[in-house]
Amino acid sequence: MTTRRGALAPLTMVMLAACSTAEPPRTTTAGADSATRALAVTPYDPARDLGGLFVDAQMMNVYPDSKTLVDATPKRDPQAIANAYNVEKGNRNFSLKKFMAREFTAPGAPDVAASAAKKRTMEEHIDDLWPVLTRQADVSDPRSSLLPLPKPYIVPGGRFREVYYWDSYFTMLGLVESGRTAQMGQMLDNFAHLIRTVGHIPNGNRSYYLSRSQPPYFAAMVGRYAAAADSSAATAYLGAIEAEHRFWMAGADTLTPGNAHRRVVRLADGSVLNRYWDDRPEPRPESFKEDFTIAQSLPEQSREAFYRNVRAAAESGWDFSSRWMRNAKSLASLETTDLAPVDLNSLMYHAERTIAALRRRRDQRGDATVAKQFEAMAAARKAAMQAHMWDAASGFFYDVRWRRNERVTDRPSMAAAAPLYFGIATAEQGAQVAARLQKDFLKPGGFTTTLIKSGQQWDAPNGWPPLQWLAIEGVRRYGHTVLADSASQRWLALNRKVYDATGKLTEKYDVWDLSKPAGGGEYPTQDGFGWTNGVALTLSRATRAPR
Repeated sequence: MTTRRGALAPLTMVMLAACSTAEPPRTTTAGADSATRALAVTPYDPARDLGGLFVDAQMMNVYPDSKTLVDATPKRDPQAIANAYNVEKGNRNFSLKKFMAREFTAPGAPDVAASAAKKRTMEEHIDDLWPVLTRQADVSDPRSSLLPLPKPYIVPGGRFREVYYWDSYFTMLGLVESGRTAQMGQMLDNFAHLIRTVGHIPNGNRSYYLSRSQPPYFAAMVGRYAAAADSSAATAYLGAIEAEHRFWMAGADTLTPGNAHRRVVRLADGSVLNRYWDDRPEPRPESFKEDFTIAQSLPEQSREAFYRNVRAAAESGWDFSSRWMRNAKSLASLETTDLAPVDLNSLMYHAERTIAALRRRRDQRGDATVAKQFEAMAAARKAAMQAHMWDAASGFFYDVRWRRNERVTDRPSMAAAAPLYFGIATAEQGAQVAARLQKDFLKPGGFTTTLIKSGQQWDAPNGWPPLQWLAIEGVRRYGHTVLADSASQRWLALNRKVYDATGKLTEKYDVWDLSKPAGGGEYPTQDGFGWTNGVALTLSRATRAPR
């Protein structure tokens, strides 16, 4: 790539002014700024530290995947590289691509192909993959965007070279099946470390993820570990679970009806629920060009809201889906922060119940009082979900537009399985949700994420491992074993079909047409893949064991 003298300069200046990329705005309490201050060393932040070079490299597609740049390691001081770029970019025949190759080491990805070449069974292949997907304890590197973790952990695979928060819960299912509970405990220790040092569990252990989290599965991870390894070990994580709950509930005590603060909303009737959020109203560094380009199609006064909504959707893990969009054909219509999601609030309910149970188990001075407080919180949340998220007319749970107390009934999704998985639904509600899932969502390859084909990856025709697990085990919890077994068999058959044909386990699958690969989204379907491995191995071994 050869760049004309000064060709990028006007574009760079406009974008730096528009989205403050050279010096991102600092965030509010418990956000990215306080997280950074809590770390021993301010981590390398490519969007901040590379200035105009970052903008130009992303907008000129030096790397086909925007995430490559933010994961690349500078070969020398980032400021020195940025200064060199400012000097050299005006040279005749300057090549930005060659400059980047000279100054940065591009990241690699786990090699997951070796086991497939051995013609192993799918289950044997998964067992082979755990060491391949394992990263050893990190060594701190001031020139890396990676936030170092003190113990080994498993990455999903492909472009996802770091630990991911909610992925890890479903990966851990497979670790239990493979007898790797010690590794599961190491990952829990890493998450507790992040809560201590950052104040929450980021989307992933990268500096550019500090301003957001992901679906809060930490309490569920602890419960799964306690059941699989050592029930007495759970109380060791009580402080971390409570600290994470404080992060999600920050500001709740001072909220008045009809208002929100960061991740907490208070409905008109006084009910408190949670939403997804991100503290930085600017493009995601790992998807800079994509976000910036969409924002430029909006009026200037609407761009900050778009950036918050696109980042909040990334915090949800469902990035992206018509679930968050007013117009299924346009990401510019995202309304994520206006929604109280049913699955997020199911997780918060479970965390509150877990804290109460662990306080009672520990039974130290004051624990009984705190347990009662969290039991009351959980009961109030459950009542709010029943009142505002359950729609008796259609027999389904929905997200709620919290400002208007309006259920989003035109965009049903697999998030409705979460109240079953976490035991929030009544028996009658469980039966109605199961019937709706079977009628509308169960396809030849398993459960479809939504009923809308928008082109986004968290929509039809794709099915995703975590949602298969929540739905299969959710309906099973409510006694609908025939549906659970049918969905499990369809999903496993699809996993095996793709593995036998390609030697791969991928992050998502087309469950409508079994002859087609999954698609959609900002990047190609990834191979690896942590949560696919965990769910497939657990379901596979469950089908061979007596229930």
